[in-house]
Amino acid sequence: MDIVVEVGRPIQAAIDAAHQRGGGRVVLAPGVHPSATLFLASRVELHLPAGAVLQGVSDPWAYSDFRDPGFDDIAPEGSRKCLIAAAGAEDVAITGGGRIDGAGPAFYDTNVPAGQWFAKPPHPRPRMVQFYNCRNVRFEGVSFVDSPGWTFWLIGCEDVFIRGIRVLGCQQMINNDGIDIDGCRRVVVSDSVFRTGDDCLVLRAIPKGPDRQAVCEGVIVTNCVLDSRCQGIRVGCPSDDTIRNCVFSNIVFRGLGNGININNPRRYLRPGCTGYLDLRDILFTNMVIDSAEVPVWINVEEGVRLRYLGGMTFANLRLRSDCPCKLQGSPETTIEDVLFSQVRCSRPIEMTRTRRVRFNEVEVQES
Repeated sequence: MDIVVEVGRPIQAAIDAAHQRGGGRVVLAPGVHPSATLFLASRVELHLPAGAVLQGVSDPWAYSDFRDPGFDDIAPEGSRKCLIAAAGAEDVAITGGGRIDGAGPAFYDTNVPAGQWFAKPPHPRPRMVQFYNCRNVRFEGVSFVDSPGWTFWLIGCEDVFIRGIRVLGCQQMINNDGIDIDGCRRVVVSDSVFRTGDDCLVLRAIPKGPDRQAVCEGVIVTNCVLDSRCQGIRVGCPSDDTIRNCVFSNIVFRGLGNGININNPRRYLRPGCTGYLDLRDILFTNMVIDSAEVPVWINVEEGVRLRYLGGMTFANLRLRSDCPCKLQGSPETTIEDVLFSQVRCSRPIEMTRTRRVRFNEVEVQES
């Protein structure tokens, strides 16, 4: 039996009641439901039908800090706050045709010239969805609008299915990533639309826990439309652990930022680390990228030493851009084993410090 929450009634109490009776569906009635942090629990589905809006409040101090053993030393942007949280949960879902609105611009100084980035405030900004160490997770149909921070941060989760969602963020906001998939296994993202100021889709493997390890693998992203002022797809940071065996297919990117970015600058190194990432066996196929910046950019700055960066395939790509594709290794890290097959681009491909880069039916049509 569904638990229906009318406008003005406490949502957390309904979630707790559904969990205590062994699971169930909590349905928000049509209308606007103001809320601070909600904690989902195992076997609970939060359902927002068309016309239902979960509205995040604009007071940053109303949100709870996300804490869990093995996580407490990780707080990007100095914030642990989030709107919807889950830790160690199984069989959880957020579904429906409704909307979750994070009131993002209310957390920034928006008094800037038109088109410029909003200024970051001194107070913490909450993320919209933060799941840690969860299993059998589903997000379907819902629109996630104007998250003040990362829209999704999925950490150490397994068997995650995301289908038919929309992530829409004001492109003057920084750090409003679409989905950050961090140290997760078996994740499918499909049939979704992303428009963000920061990166649309991100794969990470941030070391965490007592063993300082993380593996991100088995991620499939397909049939998605991306628009970013920063990066459409970003994979890895130099201090990450292992990212492998992932596929991006049937994707259209059109935006002011870079299309695919695998960027390893020194400024992203964790204290005391000169680089650790092992990134391999990533496939990008059947993509259209129309970028105002760099369509494909693989970069390692001098002084960054990665364990491995290579084993990437770019197949059946149509690239139009103001800048060339760039493969830029460092004296410490050579980019290896890259294949470009059936690629048509509007600028040449520039390469430095690479090894075993192969080309099959690559055509440059400079405009």
